[in-house]
Amino acid sequence: MKYAAPTTVDEARSLLADNPGSRVFAGATDLIPQLRAGRPEPSVMVDLKKIDQLMSVSHDGGQWTIGAATPTSNLTRNADFTGMFPGISEGAGLIGSDQIQNRSSLGGNLCNGSPAADSVPALIAAGARAVIAGADGTRTIPVAEVATGPGQTSLADDEFIVEFEIDDAPANTGDAYLRMIPRTEMDIAVVGAAVRLTMDGDTVSDANVVLGAVAPTAVRVPDAEAALVGSTLDDDTLAAVSAAASAACNPINDKRGTIEYRTQVAGVLAKRAAVIAAERAQNGA
Repeated sequence: MKYAAPTTVDEARSLLADNPGSRVFAGATDLIPQLRAGRPEPSVMVDLKKIDQLMSVSHDGGQWTIGAATPTSNLTRNADFTGMFPGISEGAGLIGSDQIQNRSSLGGNLCNGSPAADSVPALIAAGARAVIAGADGTRTIPVAEVATGPGQTSLADDEFIVEFEIDDAPANTGDAYLRMIPRTEMDIAVVGAAVRLTMDGDTVSDANVVLGAVAPTAVRVPDAEAALVGSTLDDDTLAAVSAAASAACNPINDKRGTIEYRTQVAGVLAKRAAVIAAERAQNGA
């Protein structure tokens, strides 16, 4: 196994095209444990953290551009980004320990393909897009279309995510991400829930609800969104959100939670996240 550290996107493209079986990485916080657990070694490990474009965060023209290899700690420490997207920042801030977050990235968290990835539901709720580079050029797709199943993505073998694009949140918009874990820190989500709401006074004018760890990929919950829009988050609305979130689940049984438990918790977290998102939208943060 060889190691390569390209300094440009084009150099990384060439390495992947010329070395079948190679694999990109950003923080390697998932890759190294996988290799130690017996996963086949790539022919070349391509380190993306030497490419400036993949390590930058910028805000221009009503859009945030976040390099796919940027450490998540850079986002959680960015007051402007966190002020506009507290839910995304919350998800990013739950990826491992403080030390891990100095290496982990949104690109790695997404492309690992874990249904329980903490940053993914809030990215989807915010309408984030992934800019993907490959031998045939560059393409842009919604983040929701990247993961296709546990450990699987829609990216070709010679493709990698360069950066994420996130449009500024509309006025009076707030988001939130909550998860349930068996321990108090540093665990994998049993259920995750992201909600983004835009408010017109006390009334919800737009809503996005996304669940994690309850299906092979993160899932939108259109019925919960429909229940929220036009409502004032009264008890009946929140009960409908909870029921819709539970109904959207297609989880598994494992040592961290049963199907029944995950289904119930999804409804609880979606309801709670909606309340937090609405408060943030009305309070400007």
